[in-house]
Amino acid sequence: MSTPRRILYLDCFSGISGDMFLGAMIDLGVPADTLDAALAQLHLPEAPRFSVSRQARRAIAGFKVEVVETQPKDGSPTPDHHPHAHGHDHHHDHAQPDAHDPHHHHQPGETTHHHHPHDHAHGHGRAFREIRDLIHRSGLADSIKERSLAIFSRIAEAEAKIHGTSVEEVHFHEVGALDSIADIVGAAVALDHLQPDAVHASPLREGSGFVRCAHGQFPLPAPATAEILRGVPLSQCPVPHELITPTGAAILAACVERFGPLDRFVTEKIGYGLGSRELAEQPNVLRALLGTEAETTPILSDPDAVEVLETNLDDLTPEELALACEHALAAGALDVVVLPATMKKGRAGWLLQVLARPADARRLAELLLRHTSAFGVRMFPASRLVLARRTETVDTRYGPLPVKLGFLGTTLVQAQPEFEPARRAADRFGVPLHQIYAAVSEKCPLPTPSSPV
Repeated sequence: MSTPRRILYLDCFSGISGDMFLGAMIDLGVPADTLDAALAQLHLPEAPRFSVSRQARRAIAGFKVEVVETQPKDGSPTPDHHPHAHGHDHHHDHAQPDAHDPHHHHQPGETTHHHHPHDHAHGHGRAFREIRDLIHRSGLADSIKERSLAIFSRIAEAEAKIHGTSVEEVHFHEVGALDSIADIVGAAVALDHLQPDAVHASPLREGSGFVRCAHGQFPLPAPATAEILRGVPLSQCPVPHELITPTGAAILAACVERFGPLDRFVTEKIGYGLGSRELAEQPNVLRALLGTEAETTPILSDPDAVEVLETNLDDLTPEELALACEHALAAGALDVVVLPATMKKGRAGWLLQVLARPADARRLAELLLRHTSAFGVRMFPASRLVLARRTETVDTRYGPLPVKLGFLGTTLVQAQPEFEPARRAADRFGVPLHQIYAAVSEKCPLPTPSSPV
């Protein structure tokens, strides 16, 4: 029997921040202990954990999440476990700042990821490269590391673009860095726990007016948020506050497959994540719905517009080339291919090709210029014809296995087992991987060459 795709739908009618996302995930059933255990895997000196409380915003009940330090940097215990209520924490509040209070809880739009040249002098905070190394060295599962870095990369690339610096040098303010790490890793852990087949989101709405940031008054959306959401439909509403934080925007940009209204959605669970302030206009909540797509007859999708980026390289080490490919995929590339090539003067080299969504093409081209030795990147439009696809769980002699199915019209023409579950099944039963694939093929027969398509 086919299994409908499991969808996590984020209803961002009042925006989204990292802590609102986590609150909604906890309301959907992600254990707070699971999130805390993941933070412990990072071995941070502050020993952060999540403080979770049941609250309400305009009579809508949900979970409020804050990050607390249980071990300050001087090594003394923190008996009260105070949540971060100072500094520049844009992740945990949608409140407007008090212009006379230098330690307000949140300056909307003042992303603490901004690069400041003087930061290196006073030694506070963490650079993006440090955070990346911290996540790589952690005991987290590879899938969680990859998703965490994909989200973090969106913010770092936006900040680098805004401030004209490199991604490696983007600096996260001390408090903001800790909150960013906690929120982003927590988001990756929550998605790994829920295991949706896809994440969808409503059309995005940002507040109106101006926000105070390190550069003075700036209109909403804040610079980093606007950069992260390039290519994503965005409208503004009369609420005079920042509703979408850079962390919330990065979670959406890195994880959401489709933006639009609910469509043939069967709801199983609903969760609410709460922002810090009460809004006069609407509940300050993120609503998350977990459910399935109602089954429909697959059809062939329309041709999909994409951009092809490519550059020739003959002076890059294999390690540098592999890392550049990793950066491109983490930044949202649809595919990355490296082909051997013969360059001028008979030199052996590489042709690096990146497939990108049109909205991401310029950003990914700039990434290639930063992470390779290329002096130029060719960019040209293309279109691709994509099979209608869905994932089903197929019962085989090696147990149930998720299989990605591709349809040409209503005819099944591709059936590919998901690799990680297939590998685990092969290990569990002590058989070669090809036997697992053969067992799936028995349950999902494809048309023979003589069969009409």
